[in-house]
Amino acid sequence: MQLSTQESDTAELSHEEEQRSRASRILGAPAAAFQFTKRWPVIPAVVLSLIVFGAVFAPVIAPFEPQKGDLRARNLPPVWLEGGEATHLLGTDNLGRDIYSRLLFGARISLFVAGVAVVFGLVAGTVTGLLAGYYGGLVDEVLMRLVDLWASLPFLLIALIVAVSVGPSLTMVTALLAVSSWSAGARNIRAEVLSLRNREYVQVANVMGASDVRIFWRHLLPNVLHVVIVITTLRTGALIIAEAGLSFLGVGVPASVPTWGLMIAQGQQFLLSTWWMSIMPGVAIFLTVMSFNFLGDWLRDRFDPRLKQLD
Repeated sequence: MQLSTQESDTAELSHEEEQRSRASRILGAPAAAFQFTKRWPVIPAVVLSLIVFGAVFAPVIAPFEPQKGDLRARNLPPVWLEGGEATHLLGTDNLGRDIYSRLLFGARISLFVAGVAVVFGLVAGTVTGLLAGYYGGLVDEVLMRLVDLWASLPFLLIALIVAVSVGPSLTMVTALLAVSSWSAGARNIRAEVLSLRNREYVQVANVMGASDVRIFWRHLLPNVLHVVIVITTLRTGALIIAEAGLSFLGVGVPASVPTWGLMIAQGQQFLLSTWWMSIMPGVAIFLTVMSFNFLGDWLRDRFDPRLKQLD
């Protein structure tokens, strides 16, 4: 009898331990998922991947032409609201144009303009920062004063003057944003090079007769890449906002080309009735910019050797 009681107690303890183990596994799954998303930029990467995919394949996946409207289907709400239709997932505007299709084609413009501008600014700003930080003296003084002068110019006023003189066009907007972006990272790169040029490996390369170009390419540039990467991601978001702002003011891309900023401008007078005309492109801008910013923060923490925030 006593043996039977002991066996029963042992079975109950085993059952309780199994239940606790199962509960621990169930409760531990969300915690593990949270730690994984905290360690890796999963959400920003997914958002940016979807936006880039939609922009690249917009002509294929867009259900409607972005500029083609149907007055019989105008002012339709998104599909999850009363009166929405499955054929227009995000609704239609006051001219019956599909919001979802216009968002996809607008992403093409925003990413293209921001991409070209950030590449130009990345190259020009990196070269400026390398030259100023490595040579110092008069070269540093002249280049940094040019950076200060350029940063003090009112970009919006210049854009308005150019748009009035030349007329709004995709080439004009791209050129303006490219020229305006070169000075953003020059100071950060210069500051990093100032701390690197006195390192032993740079001095040894100088003594051994290495050319300045080789020192830049082999010793300085690899050690400022983390700064360049962070500046690139952060500037991309800022340039997307700048392009949307110019389009909102009517001095960016022509009205015949759908852009996120233009969609917000066209929908602002209908905010109380068809609010999705402005809110949907605003959400697209918000998600894109925040994803680039979060990705930039993660890349800084990942590649900057001075930061040890990741386990």
